[in-house]
Amino acid sequence: MITKFPLPRVSLPGALLDQDLEEHASRVHAIRIDVSQNEREAPEHSHRKGQLVMPLRGGVTCRVPRGMWMVPPHCGVWVPAGMPHSNAATANARLFYLFIEPTAVEMPNRCCTLALSPLVRELIIELADRSEVAEVDGELITTLLLSALSKMPVEHLHLPLTGEPRLERIATALVKDPSDPSTVAQWAKRMALSENSLARLVQQETGLTFGRWRQQLQLIIAIRSLAAGAPVQQVSGDLGYESVSAFITMFKKALGVSPAKYLKDFDR
Repeated sequence: MITKFPLPRVSLPGALLDQDLEEHASRVHAIRIDVSQNEREAPEHSHRKGQLVMPLRGGVTCRVPRGMWMVPPHCGVWVPAGMPHSNAATANARLFYLFIEPTAVEMPNRCCTLALSPLVRELIIELADRSEVAEVDGELITTLLLSALSKMPVEHLHLPLTGEPRLERIATALVKDPSDPSTVAQWAKRMALSENSLARLVQQETGLTFGRWRQQLQLIIAIRSLAAGAPVQQVSGDLGYESVSAFITMFKKALGVSPAKYLKDFDR
């Protein structure tokens, strides 16, 4: 079955404490985390440094006050310095955390998912896995990584969240049962609103139509489940699609490629 949100709020030992980060003098610091040997979620916290979370295997969901980002294996989620966030990983995830000094490179000033090139991924792995890197080599790797990372494109794997209580109720219900086929009119009736009022409320709060907002939630759940190893047939059924082909069509229309092509195997 699909892993539902929210996951239990437990600590992730691989998420470095702020004081540990402050003591690390380098512009860039990388660590490797094997989730099978740790807990699956880091509760809300923040860092003085910016953080990039990159799964080499499995997937990660990053949640900030007004949004949720999904991070499949060939991407990374960027969290600016000082932004409160929590990270939830699939049970099979193998992660890399990259911490960057705020003045080291120009990065987005908002949370976002970045598509990472093979070069960037390999440089992050190199920094994390080499405990004793010669000073000159380490500086060269860092300089090359920062230059390449600043050019990585932004992926659209974002679900806008809101504090509006009626939309929170709808989002919670859809997370619990993403296969719910209820129409806008049916949801509006449950929220004691007219259909037009609910449609306007979703647009005002999230910038999306109700249908697009729900589809983004389904995409995040689908990618997370696929990254955790669930077959396409199971994910399609759990999301309420009448056929696998209908799910694949939706996925390709939203992301440009099929689920199989999108989630390439980057396991090491």
